[in-house]
Amino acid sequence: MSFRILGLDPAPFASLARLDDAALAAQGMRRYRADEVPGFPCRVSLDDAALGEPVILLNWEHLPEATPYRARHAIFVREQARERYDRVDAVPPALARRTLSLRAFDRDGWMLDADLVEGRDLPGLIGRFLADPRVDFLQAHYAKRGCFAARVERAGDGQDPNSSIAMQGN
Repeated sequence: MSFRILGLDPAPFASLARLDDAALAAQGMRRYRADEVPGFPCRVSLDDAALGEPVILLNWEHLPEATPYRARHAIFVREQARERYDRVDAVPPALARRTLSLRAFDRDGWMLDADLVEGRDLPGLIGRFLADPRVDFLQAHYAKRGCFAARVERAGDGQDPNSSIAMQGN
């Protein structure tokens, strides 16, 4: 089954690069410079920041549905991230090189299934989860720290990637 992996829309983060460290801190955010690669996975580009590249660490609500699974967590976004990862049947670099927790949700945000997978083996688990007609979307999380990584959906499902739900990253 074809799948589509989506990074976050860069628009909500575009103004963060202009803020100084004090202004970021006042909003509970922090600027870092990548000091190892891999190590700072951007949720827009779905690749790791380059050595020395500035990234912003912030809290992001990736599952806004009113269920017990409603969730937010820390994410990194490259300061200069301008293009959202949006590809069919391709695993982005930041996911391919890590152990992931893949979680399957129905349209109301209720978790139906979950499993751990090495990123290079992600397509098989995606196919298994999306074969269940009750599954509306998947979320990949980095297993080590539990952070939201990306949204996964069926390719060609007609969902607008710029919808408010997709922009929230769930």
